[in-house]
Amino acid sequence: MSTGLILLIVVVALIIFSLLLFFVSRYKRCPSDKVLVVYGKVGTDADGHPMSAKCIHGGAAWIKPVIQNYTYMDLAPMSFDVDLKDALSKQNIRVDVPCAVTVAIDTDPVVLNNAAERLLNKKVNEIKDLASTLFFGQLRLVIAQMNIEELNTDRAKFLQAVEEHVETEFKKVGLKLVNVNVTDITDKSG
Repeated sequence: MSTGLILLIVVVALIIFSLLLFFVSRYKRCPSDKVLVVYGKVGTDADGHPMSAKCIHGGAAWIKPVIQNYTYMDLAPMSFDVDLKDALSKQNIRVDVPCAVTVAIDTDPVVLNNAAERLLNKKVNEIKDLASTLFFGQLRLVIAQMNIEELNTDRAKFLQAVEEHVETEFKKVGLKLVNVNVTDITDKSG
């Protein structure tokens, strides 16, 4: 064999090996505590509208070079405190309701796409601030619909109403309510 032929075979083998490495490197796996978000040209939904992102939880995807990219969203729960003061009850009595709230990104496919559209590349503190604002407003709304006696005696009803109102708003941005812990409910008379 001539040196030129050997050199040609080595060059072709290197090119094939490099291409193989490139394509293998574009295969991304998703750990169970994260969501793999593929964005770019990812296809269309059932109605034929172009999708902005494709979310994969607990799987893998091949990322097409040049036309797609990817990132991860963390599913770890986020906790924050909401110290609601002077909320008006149904009887126009002002109450203070301090709460400890835990939220996380929802893994329901429809809600997960909302998270990809609205929370992608946001920092944890930005997500907490958004969740806190949404929770704060819905908590005020629930308190305004209940009597002071209901707030004090029927905590289960109060918490259920809070969860129902908050879940609706959280789903719009891709979050789910994990836990609400109301530490105390006091009115101005104590």
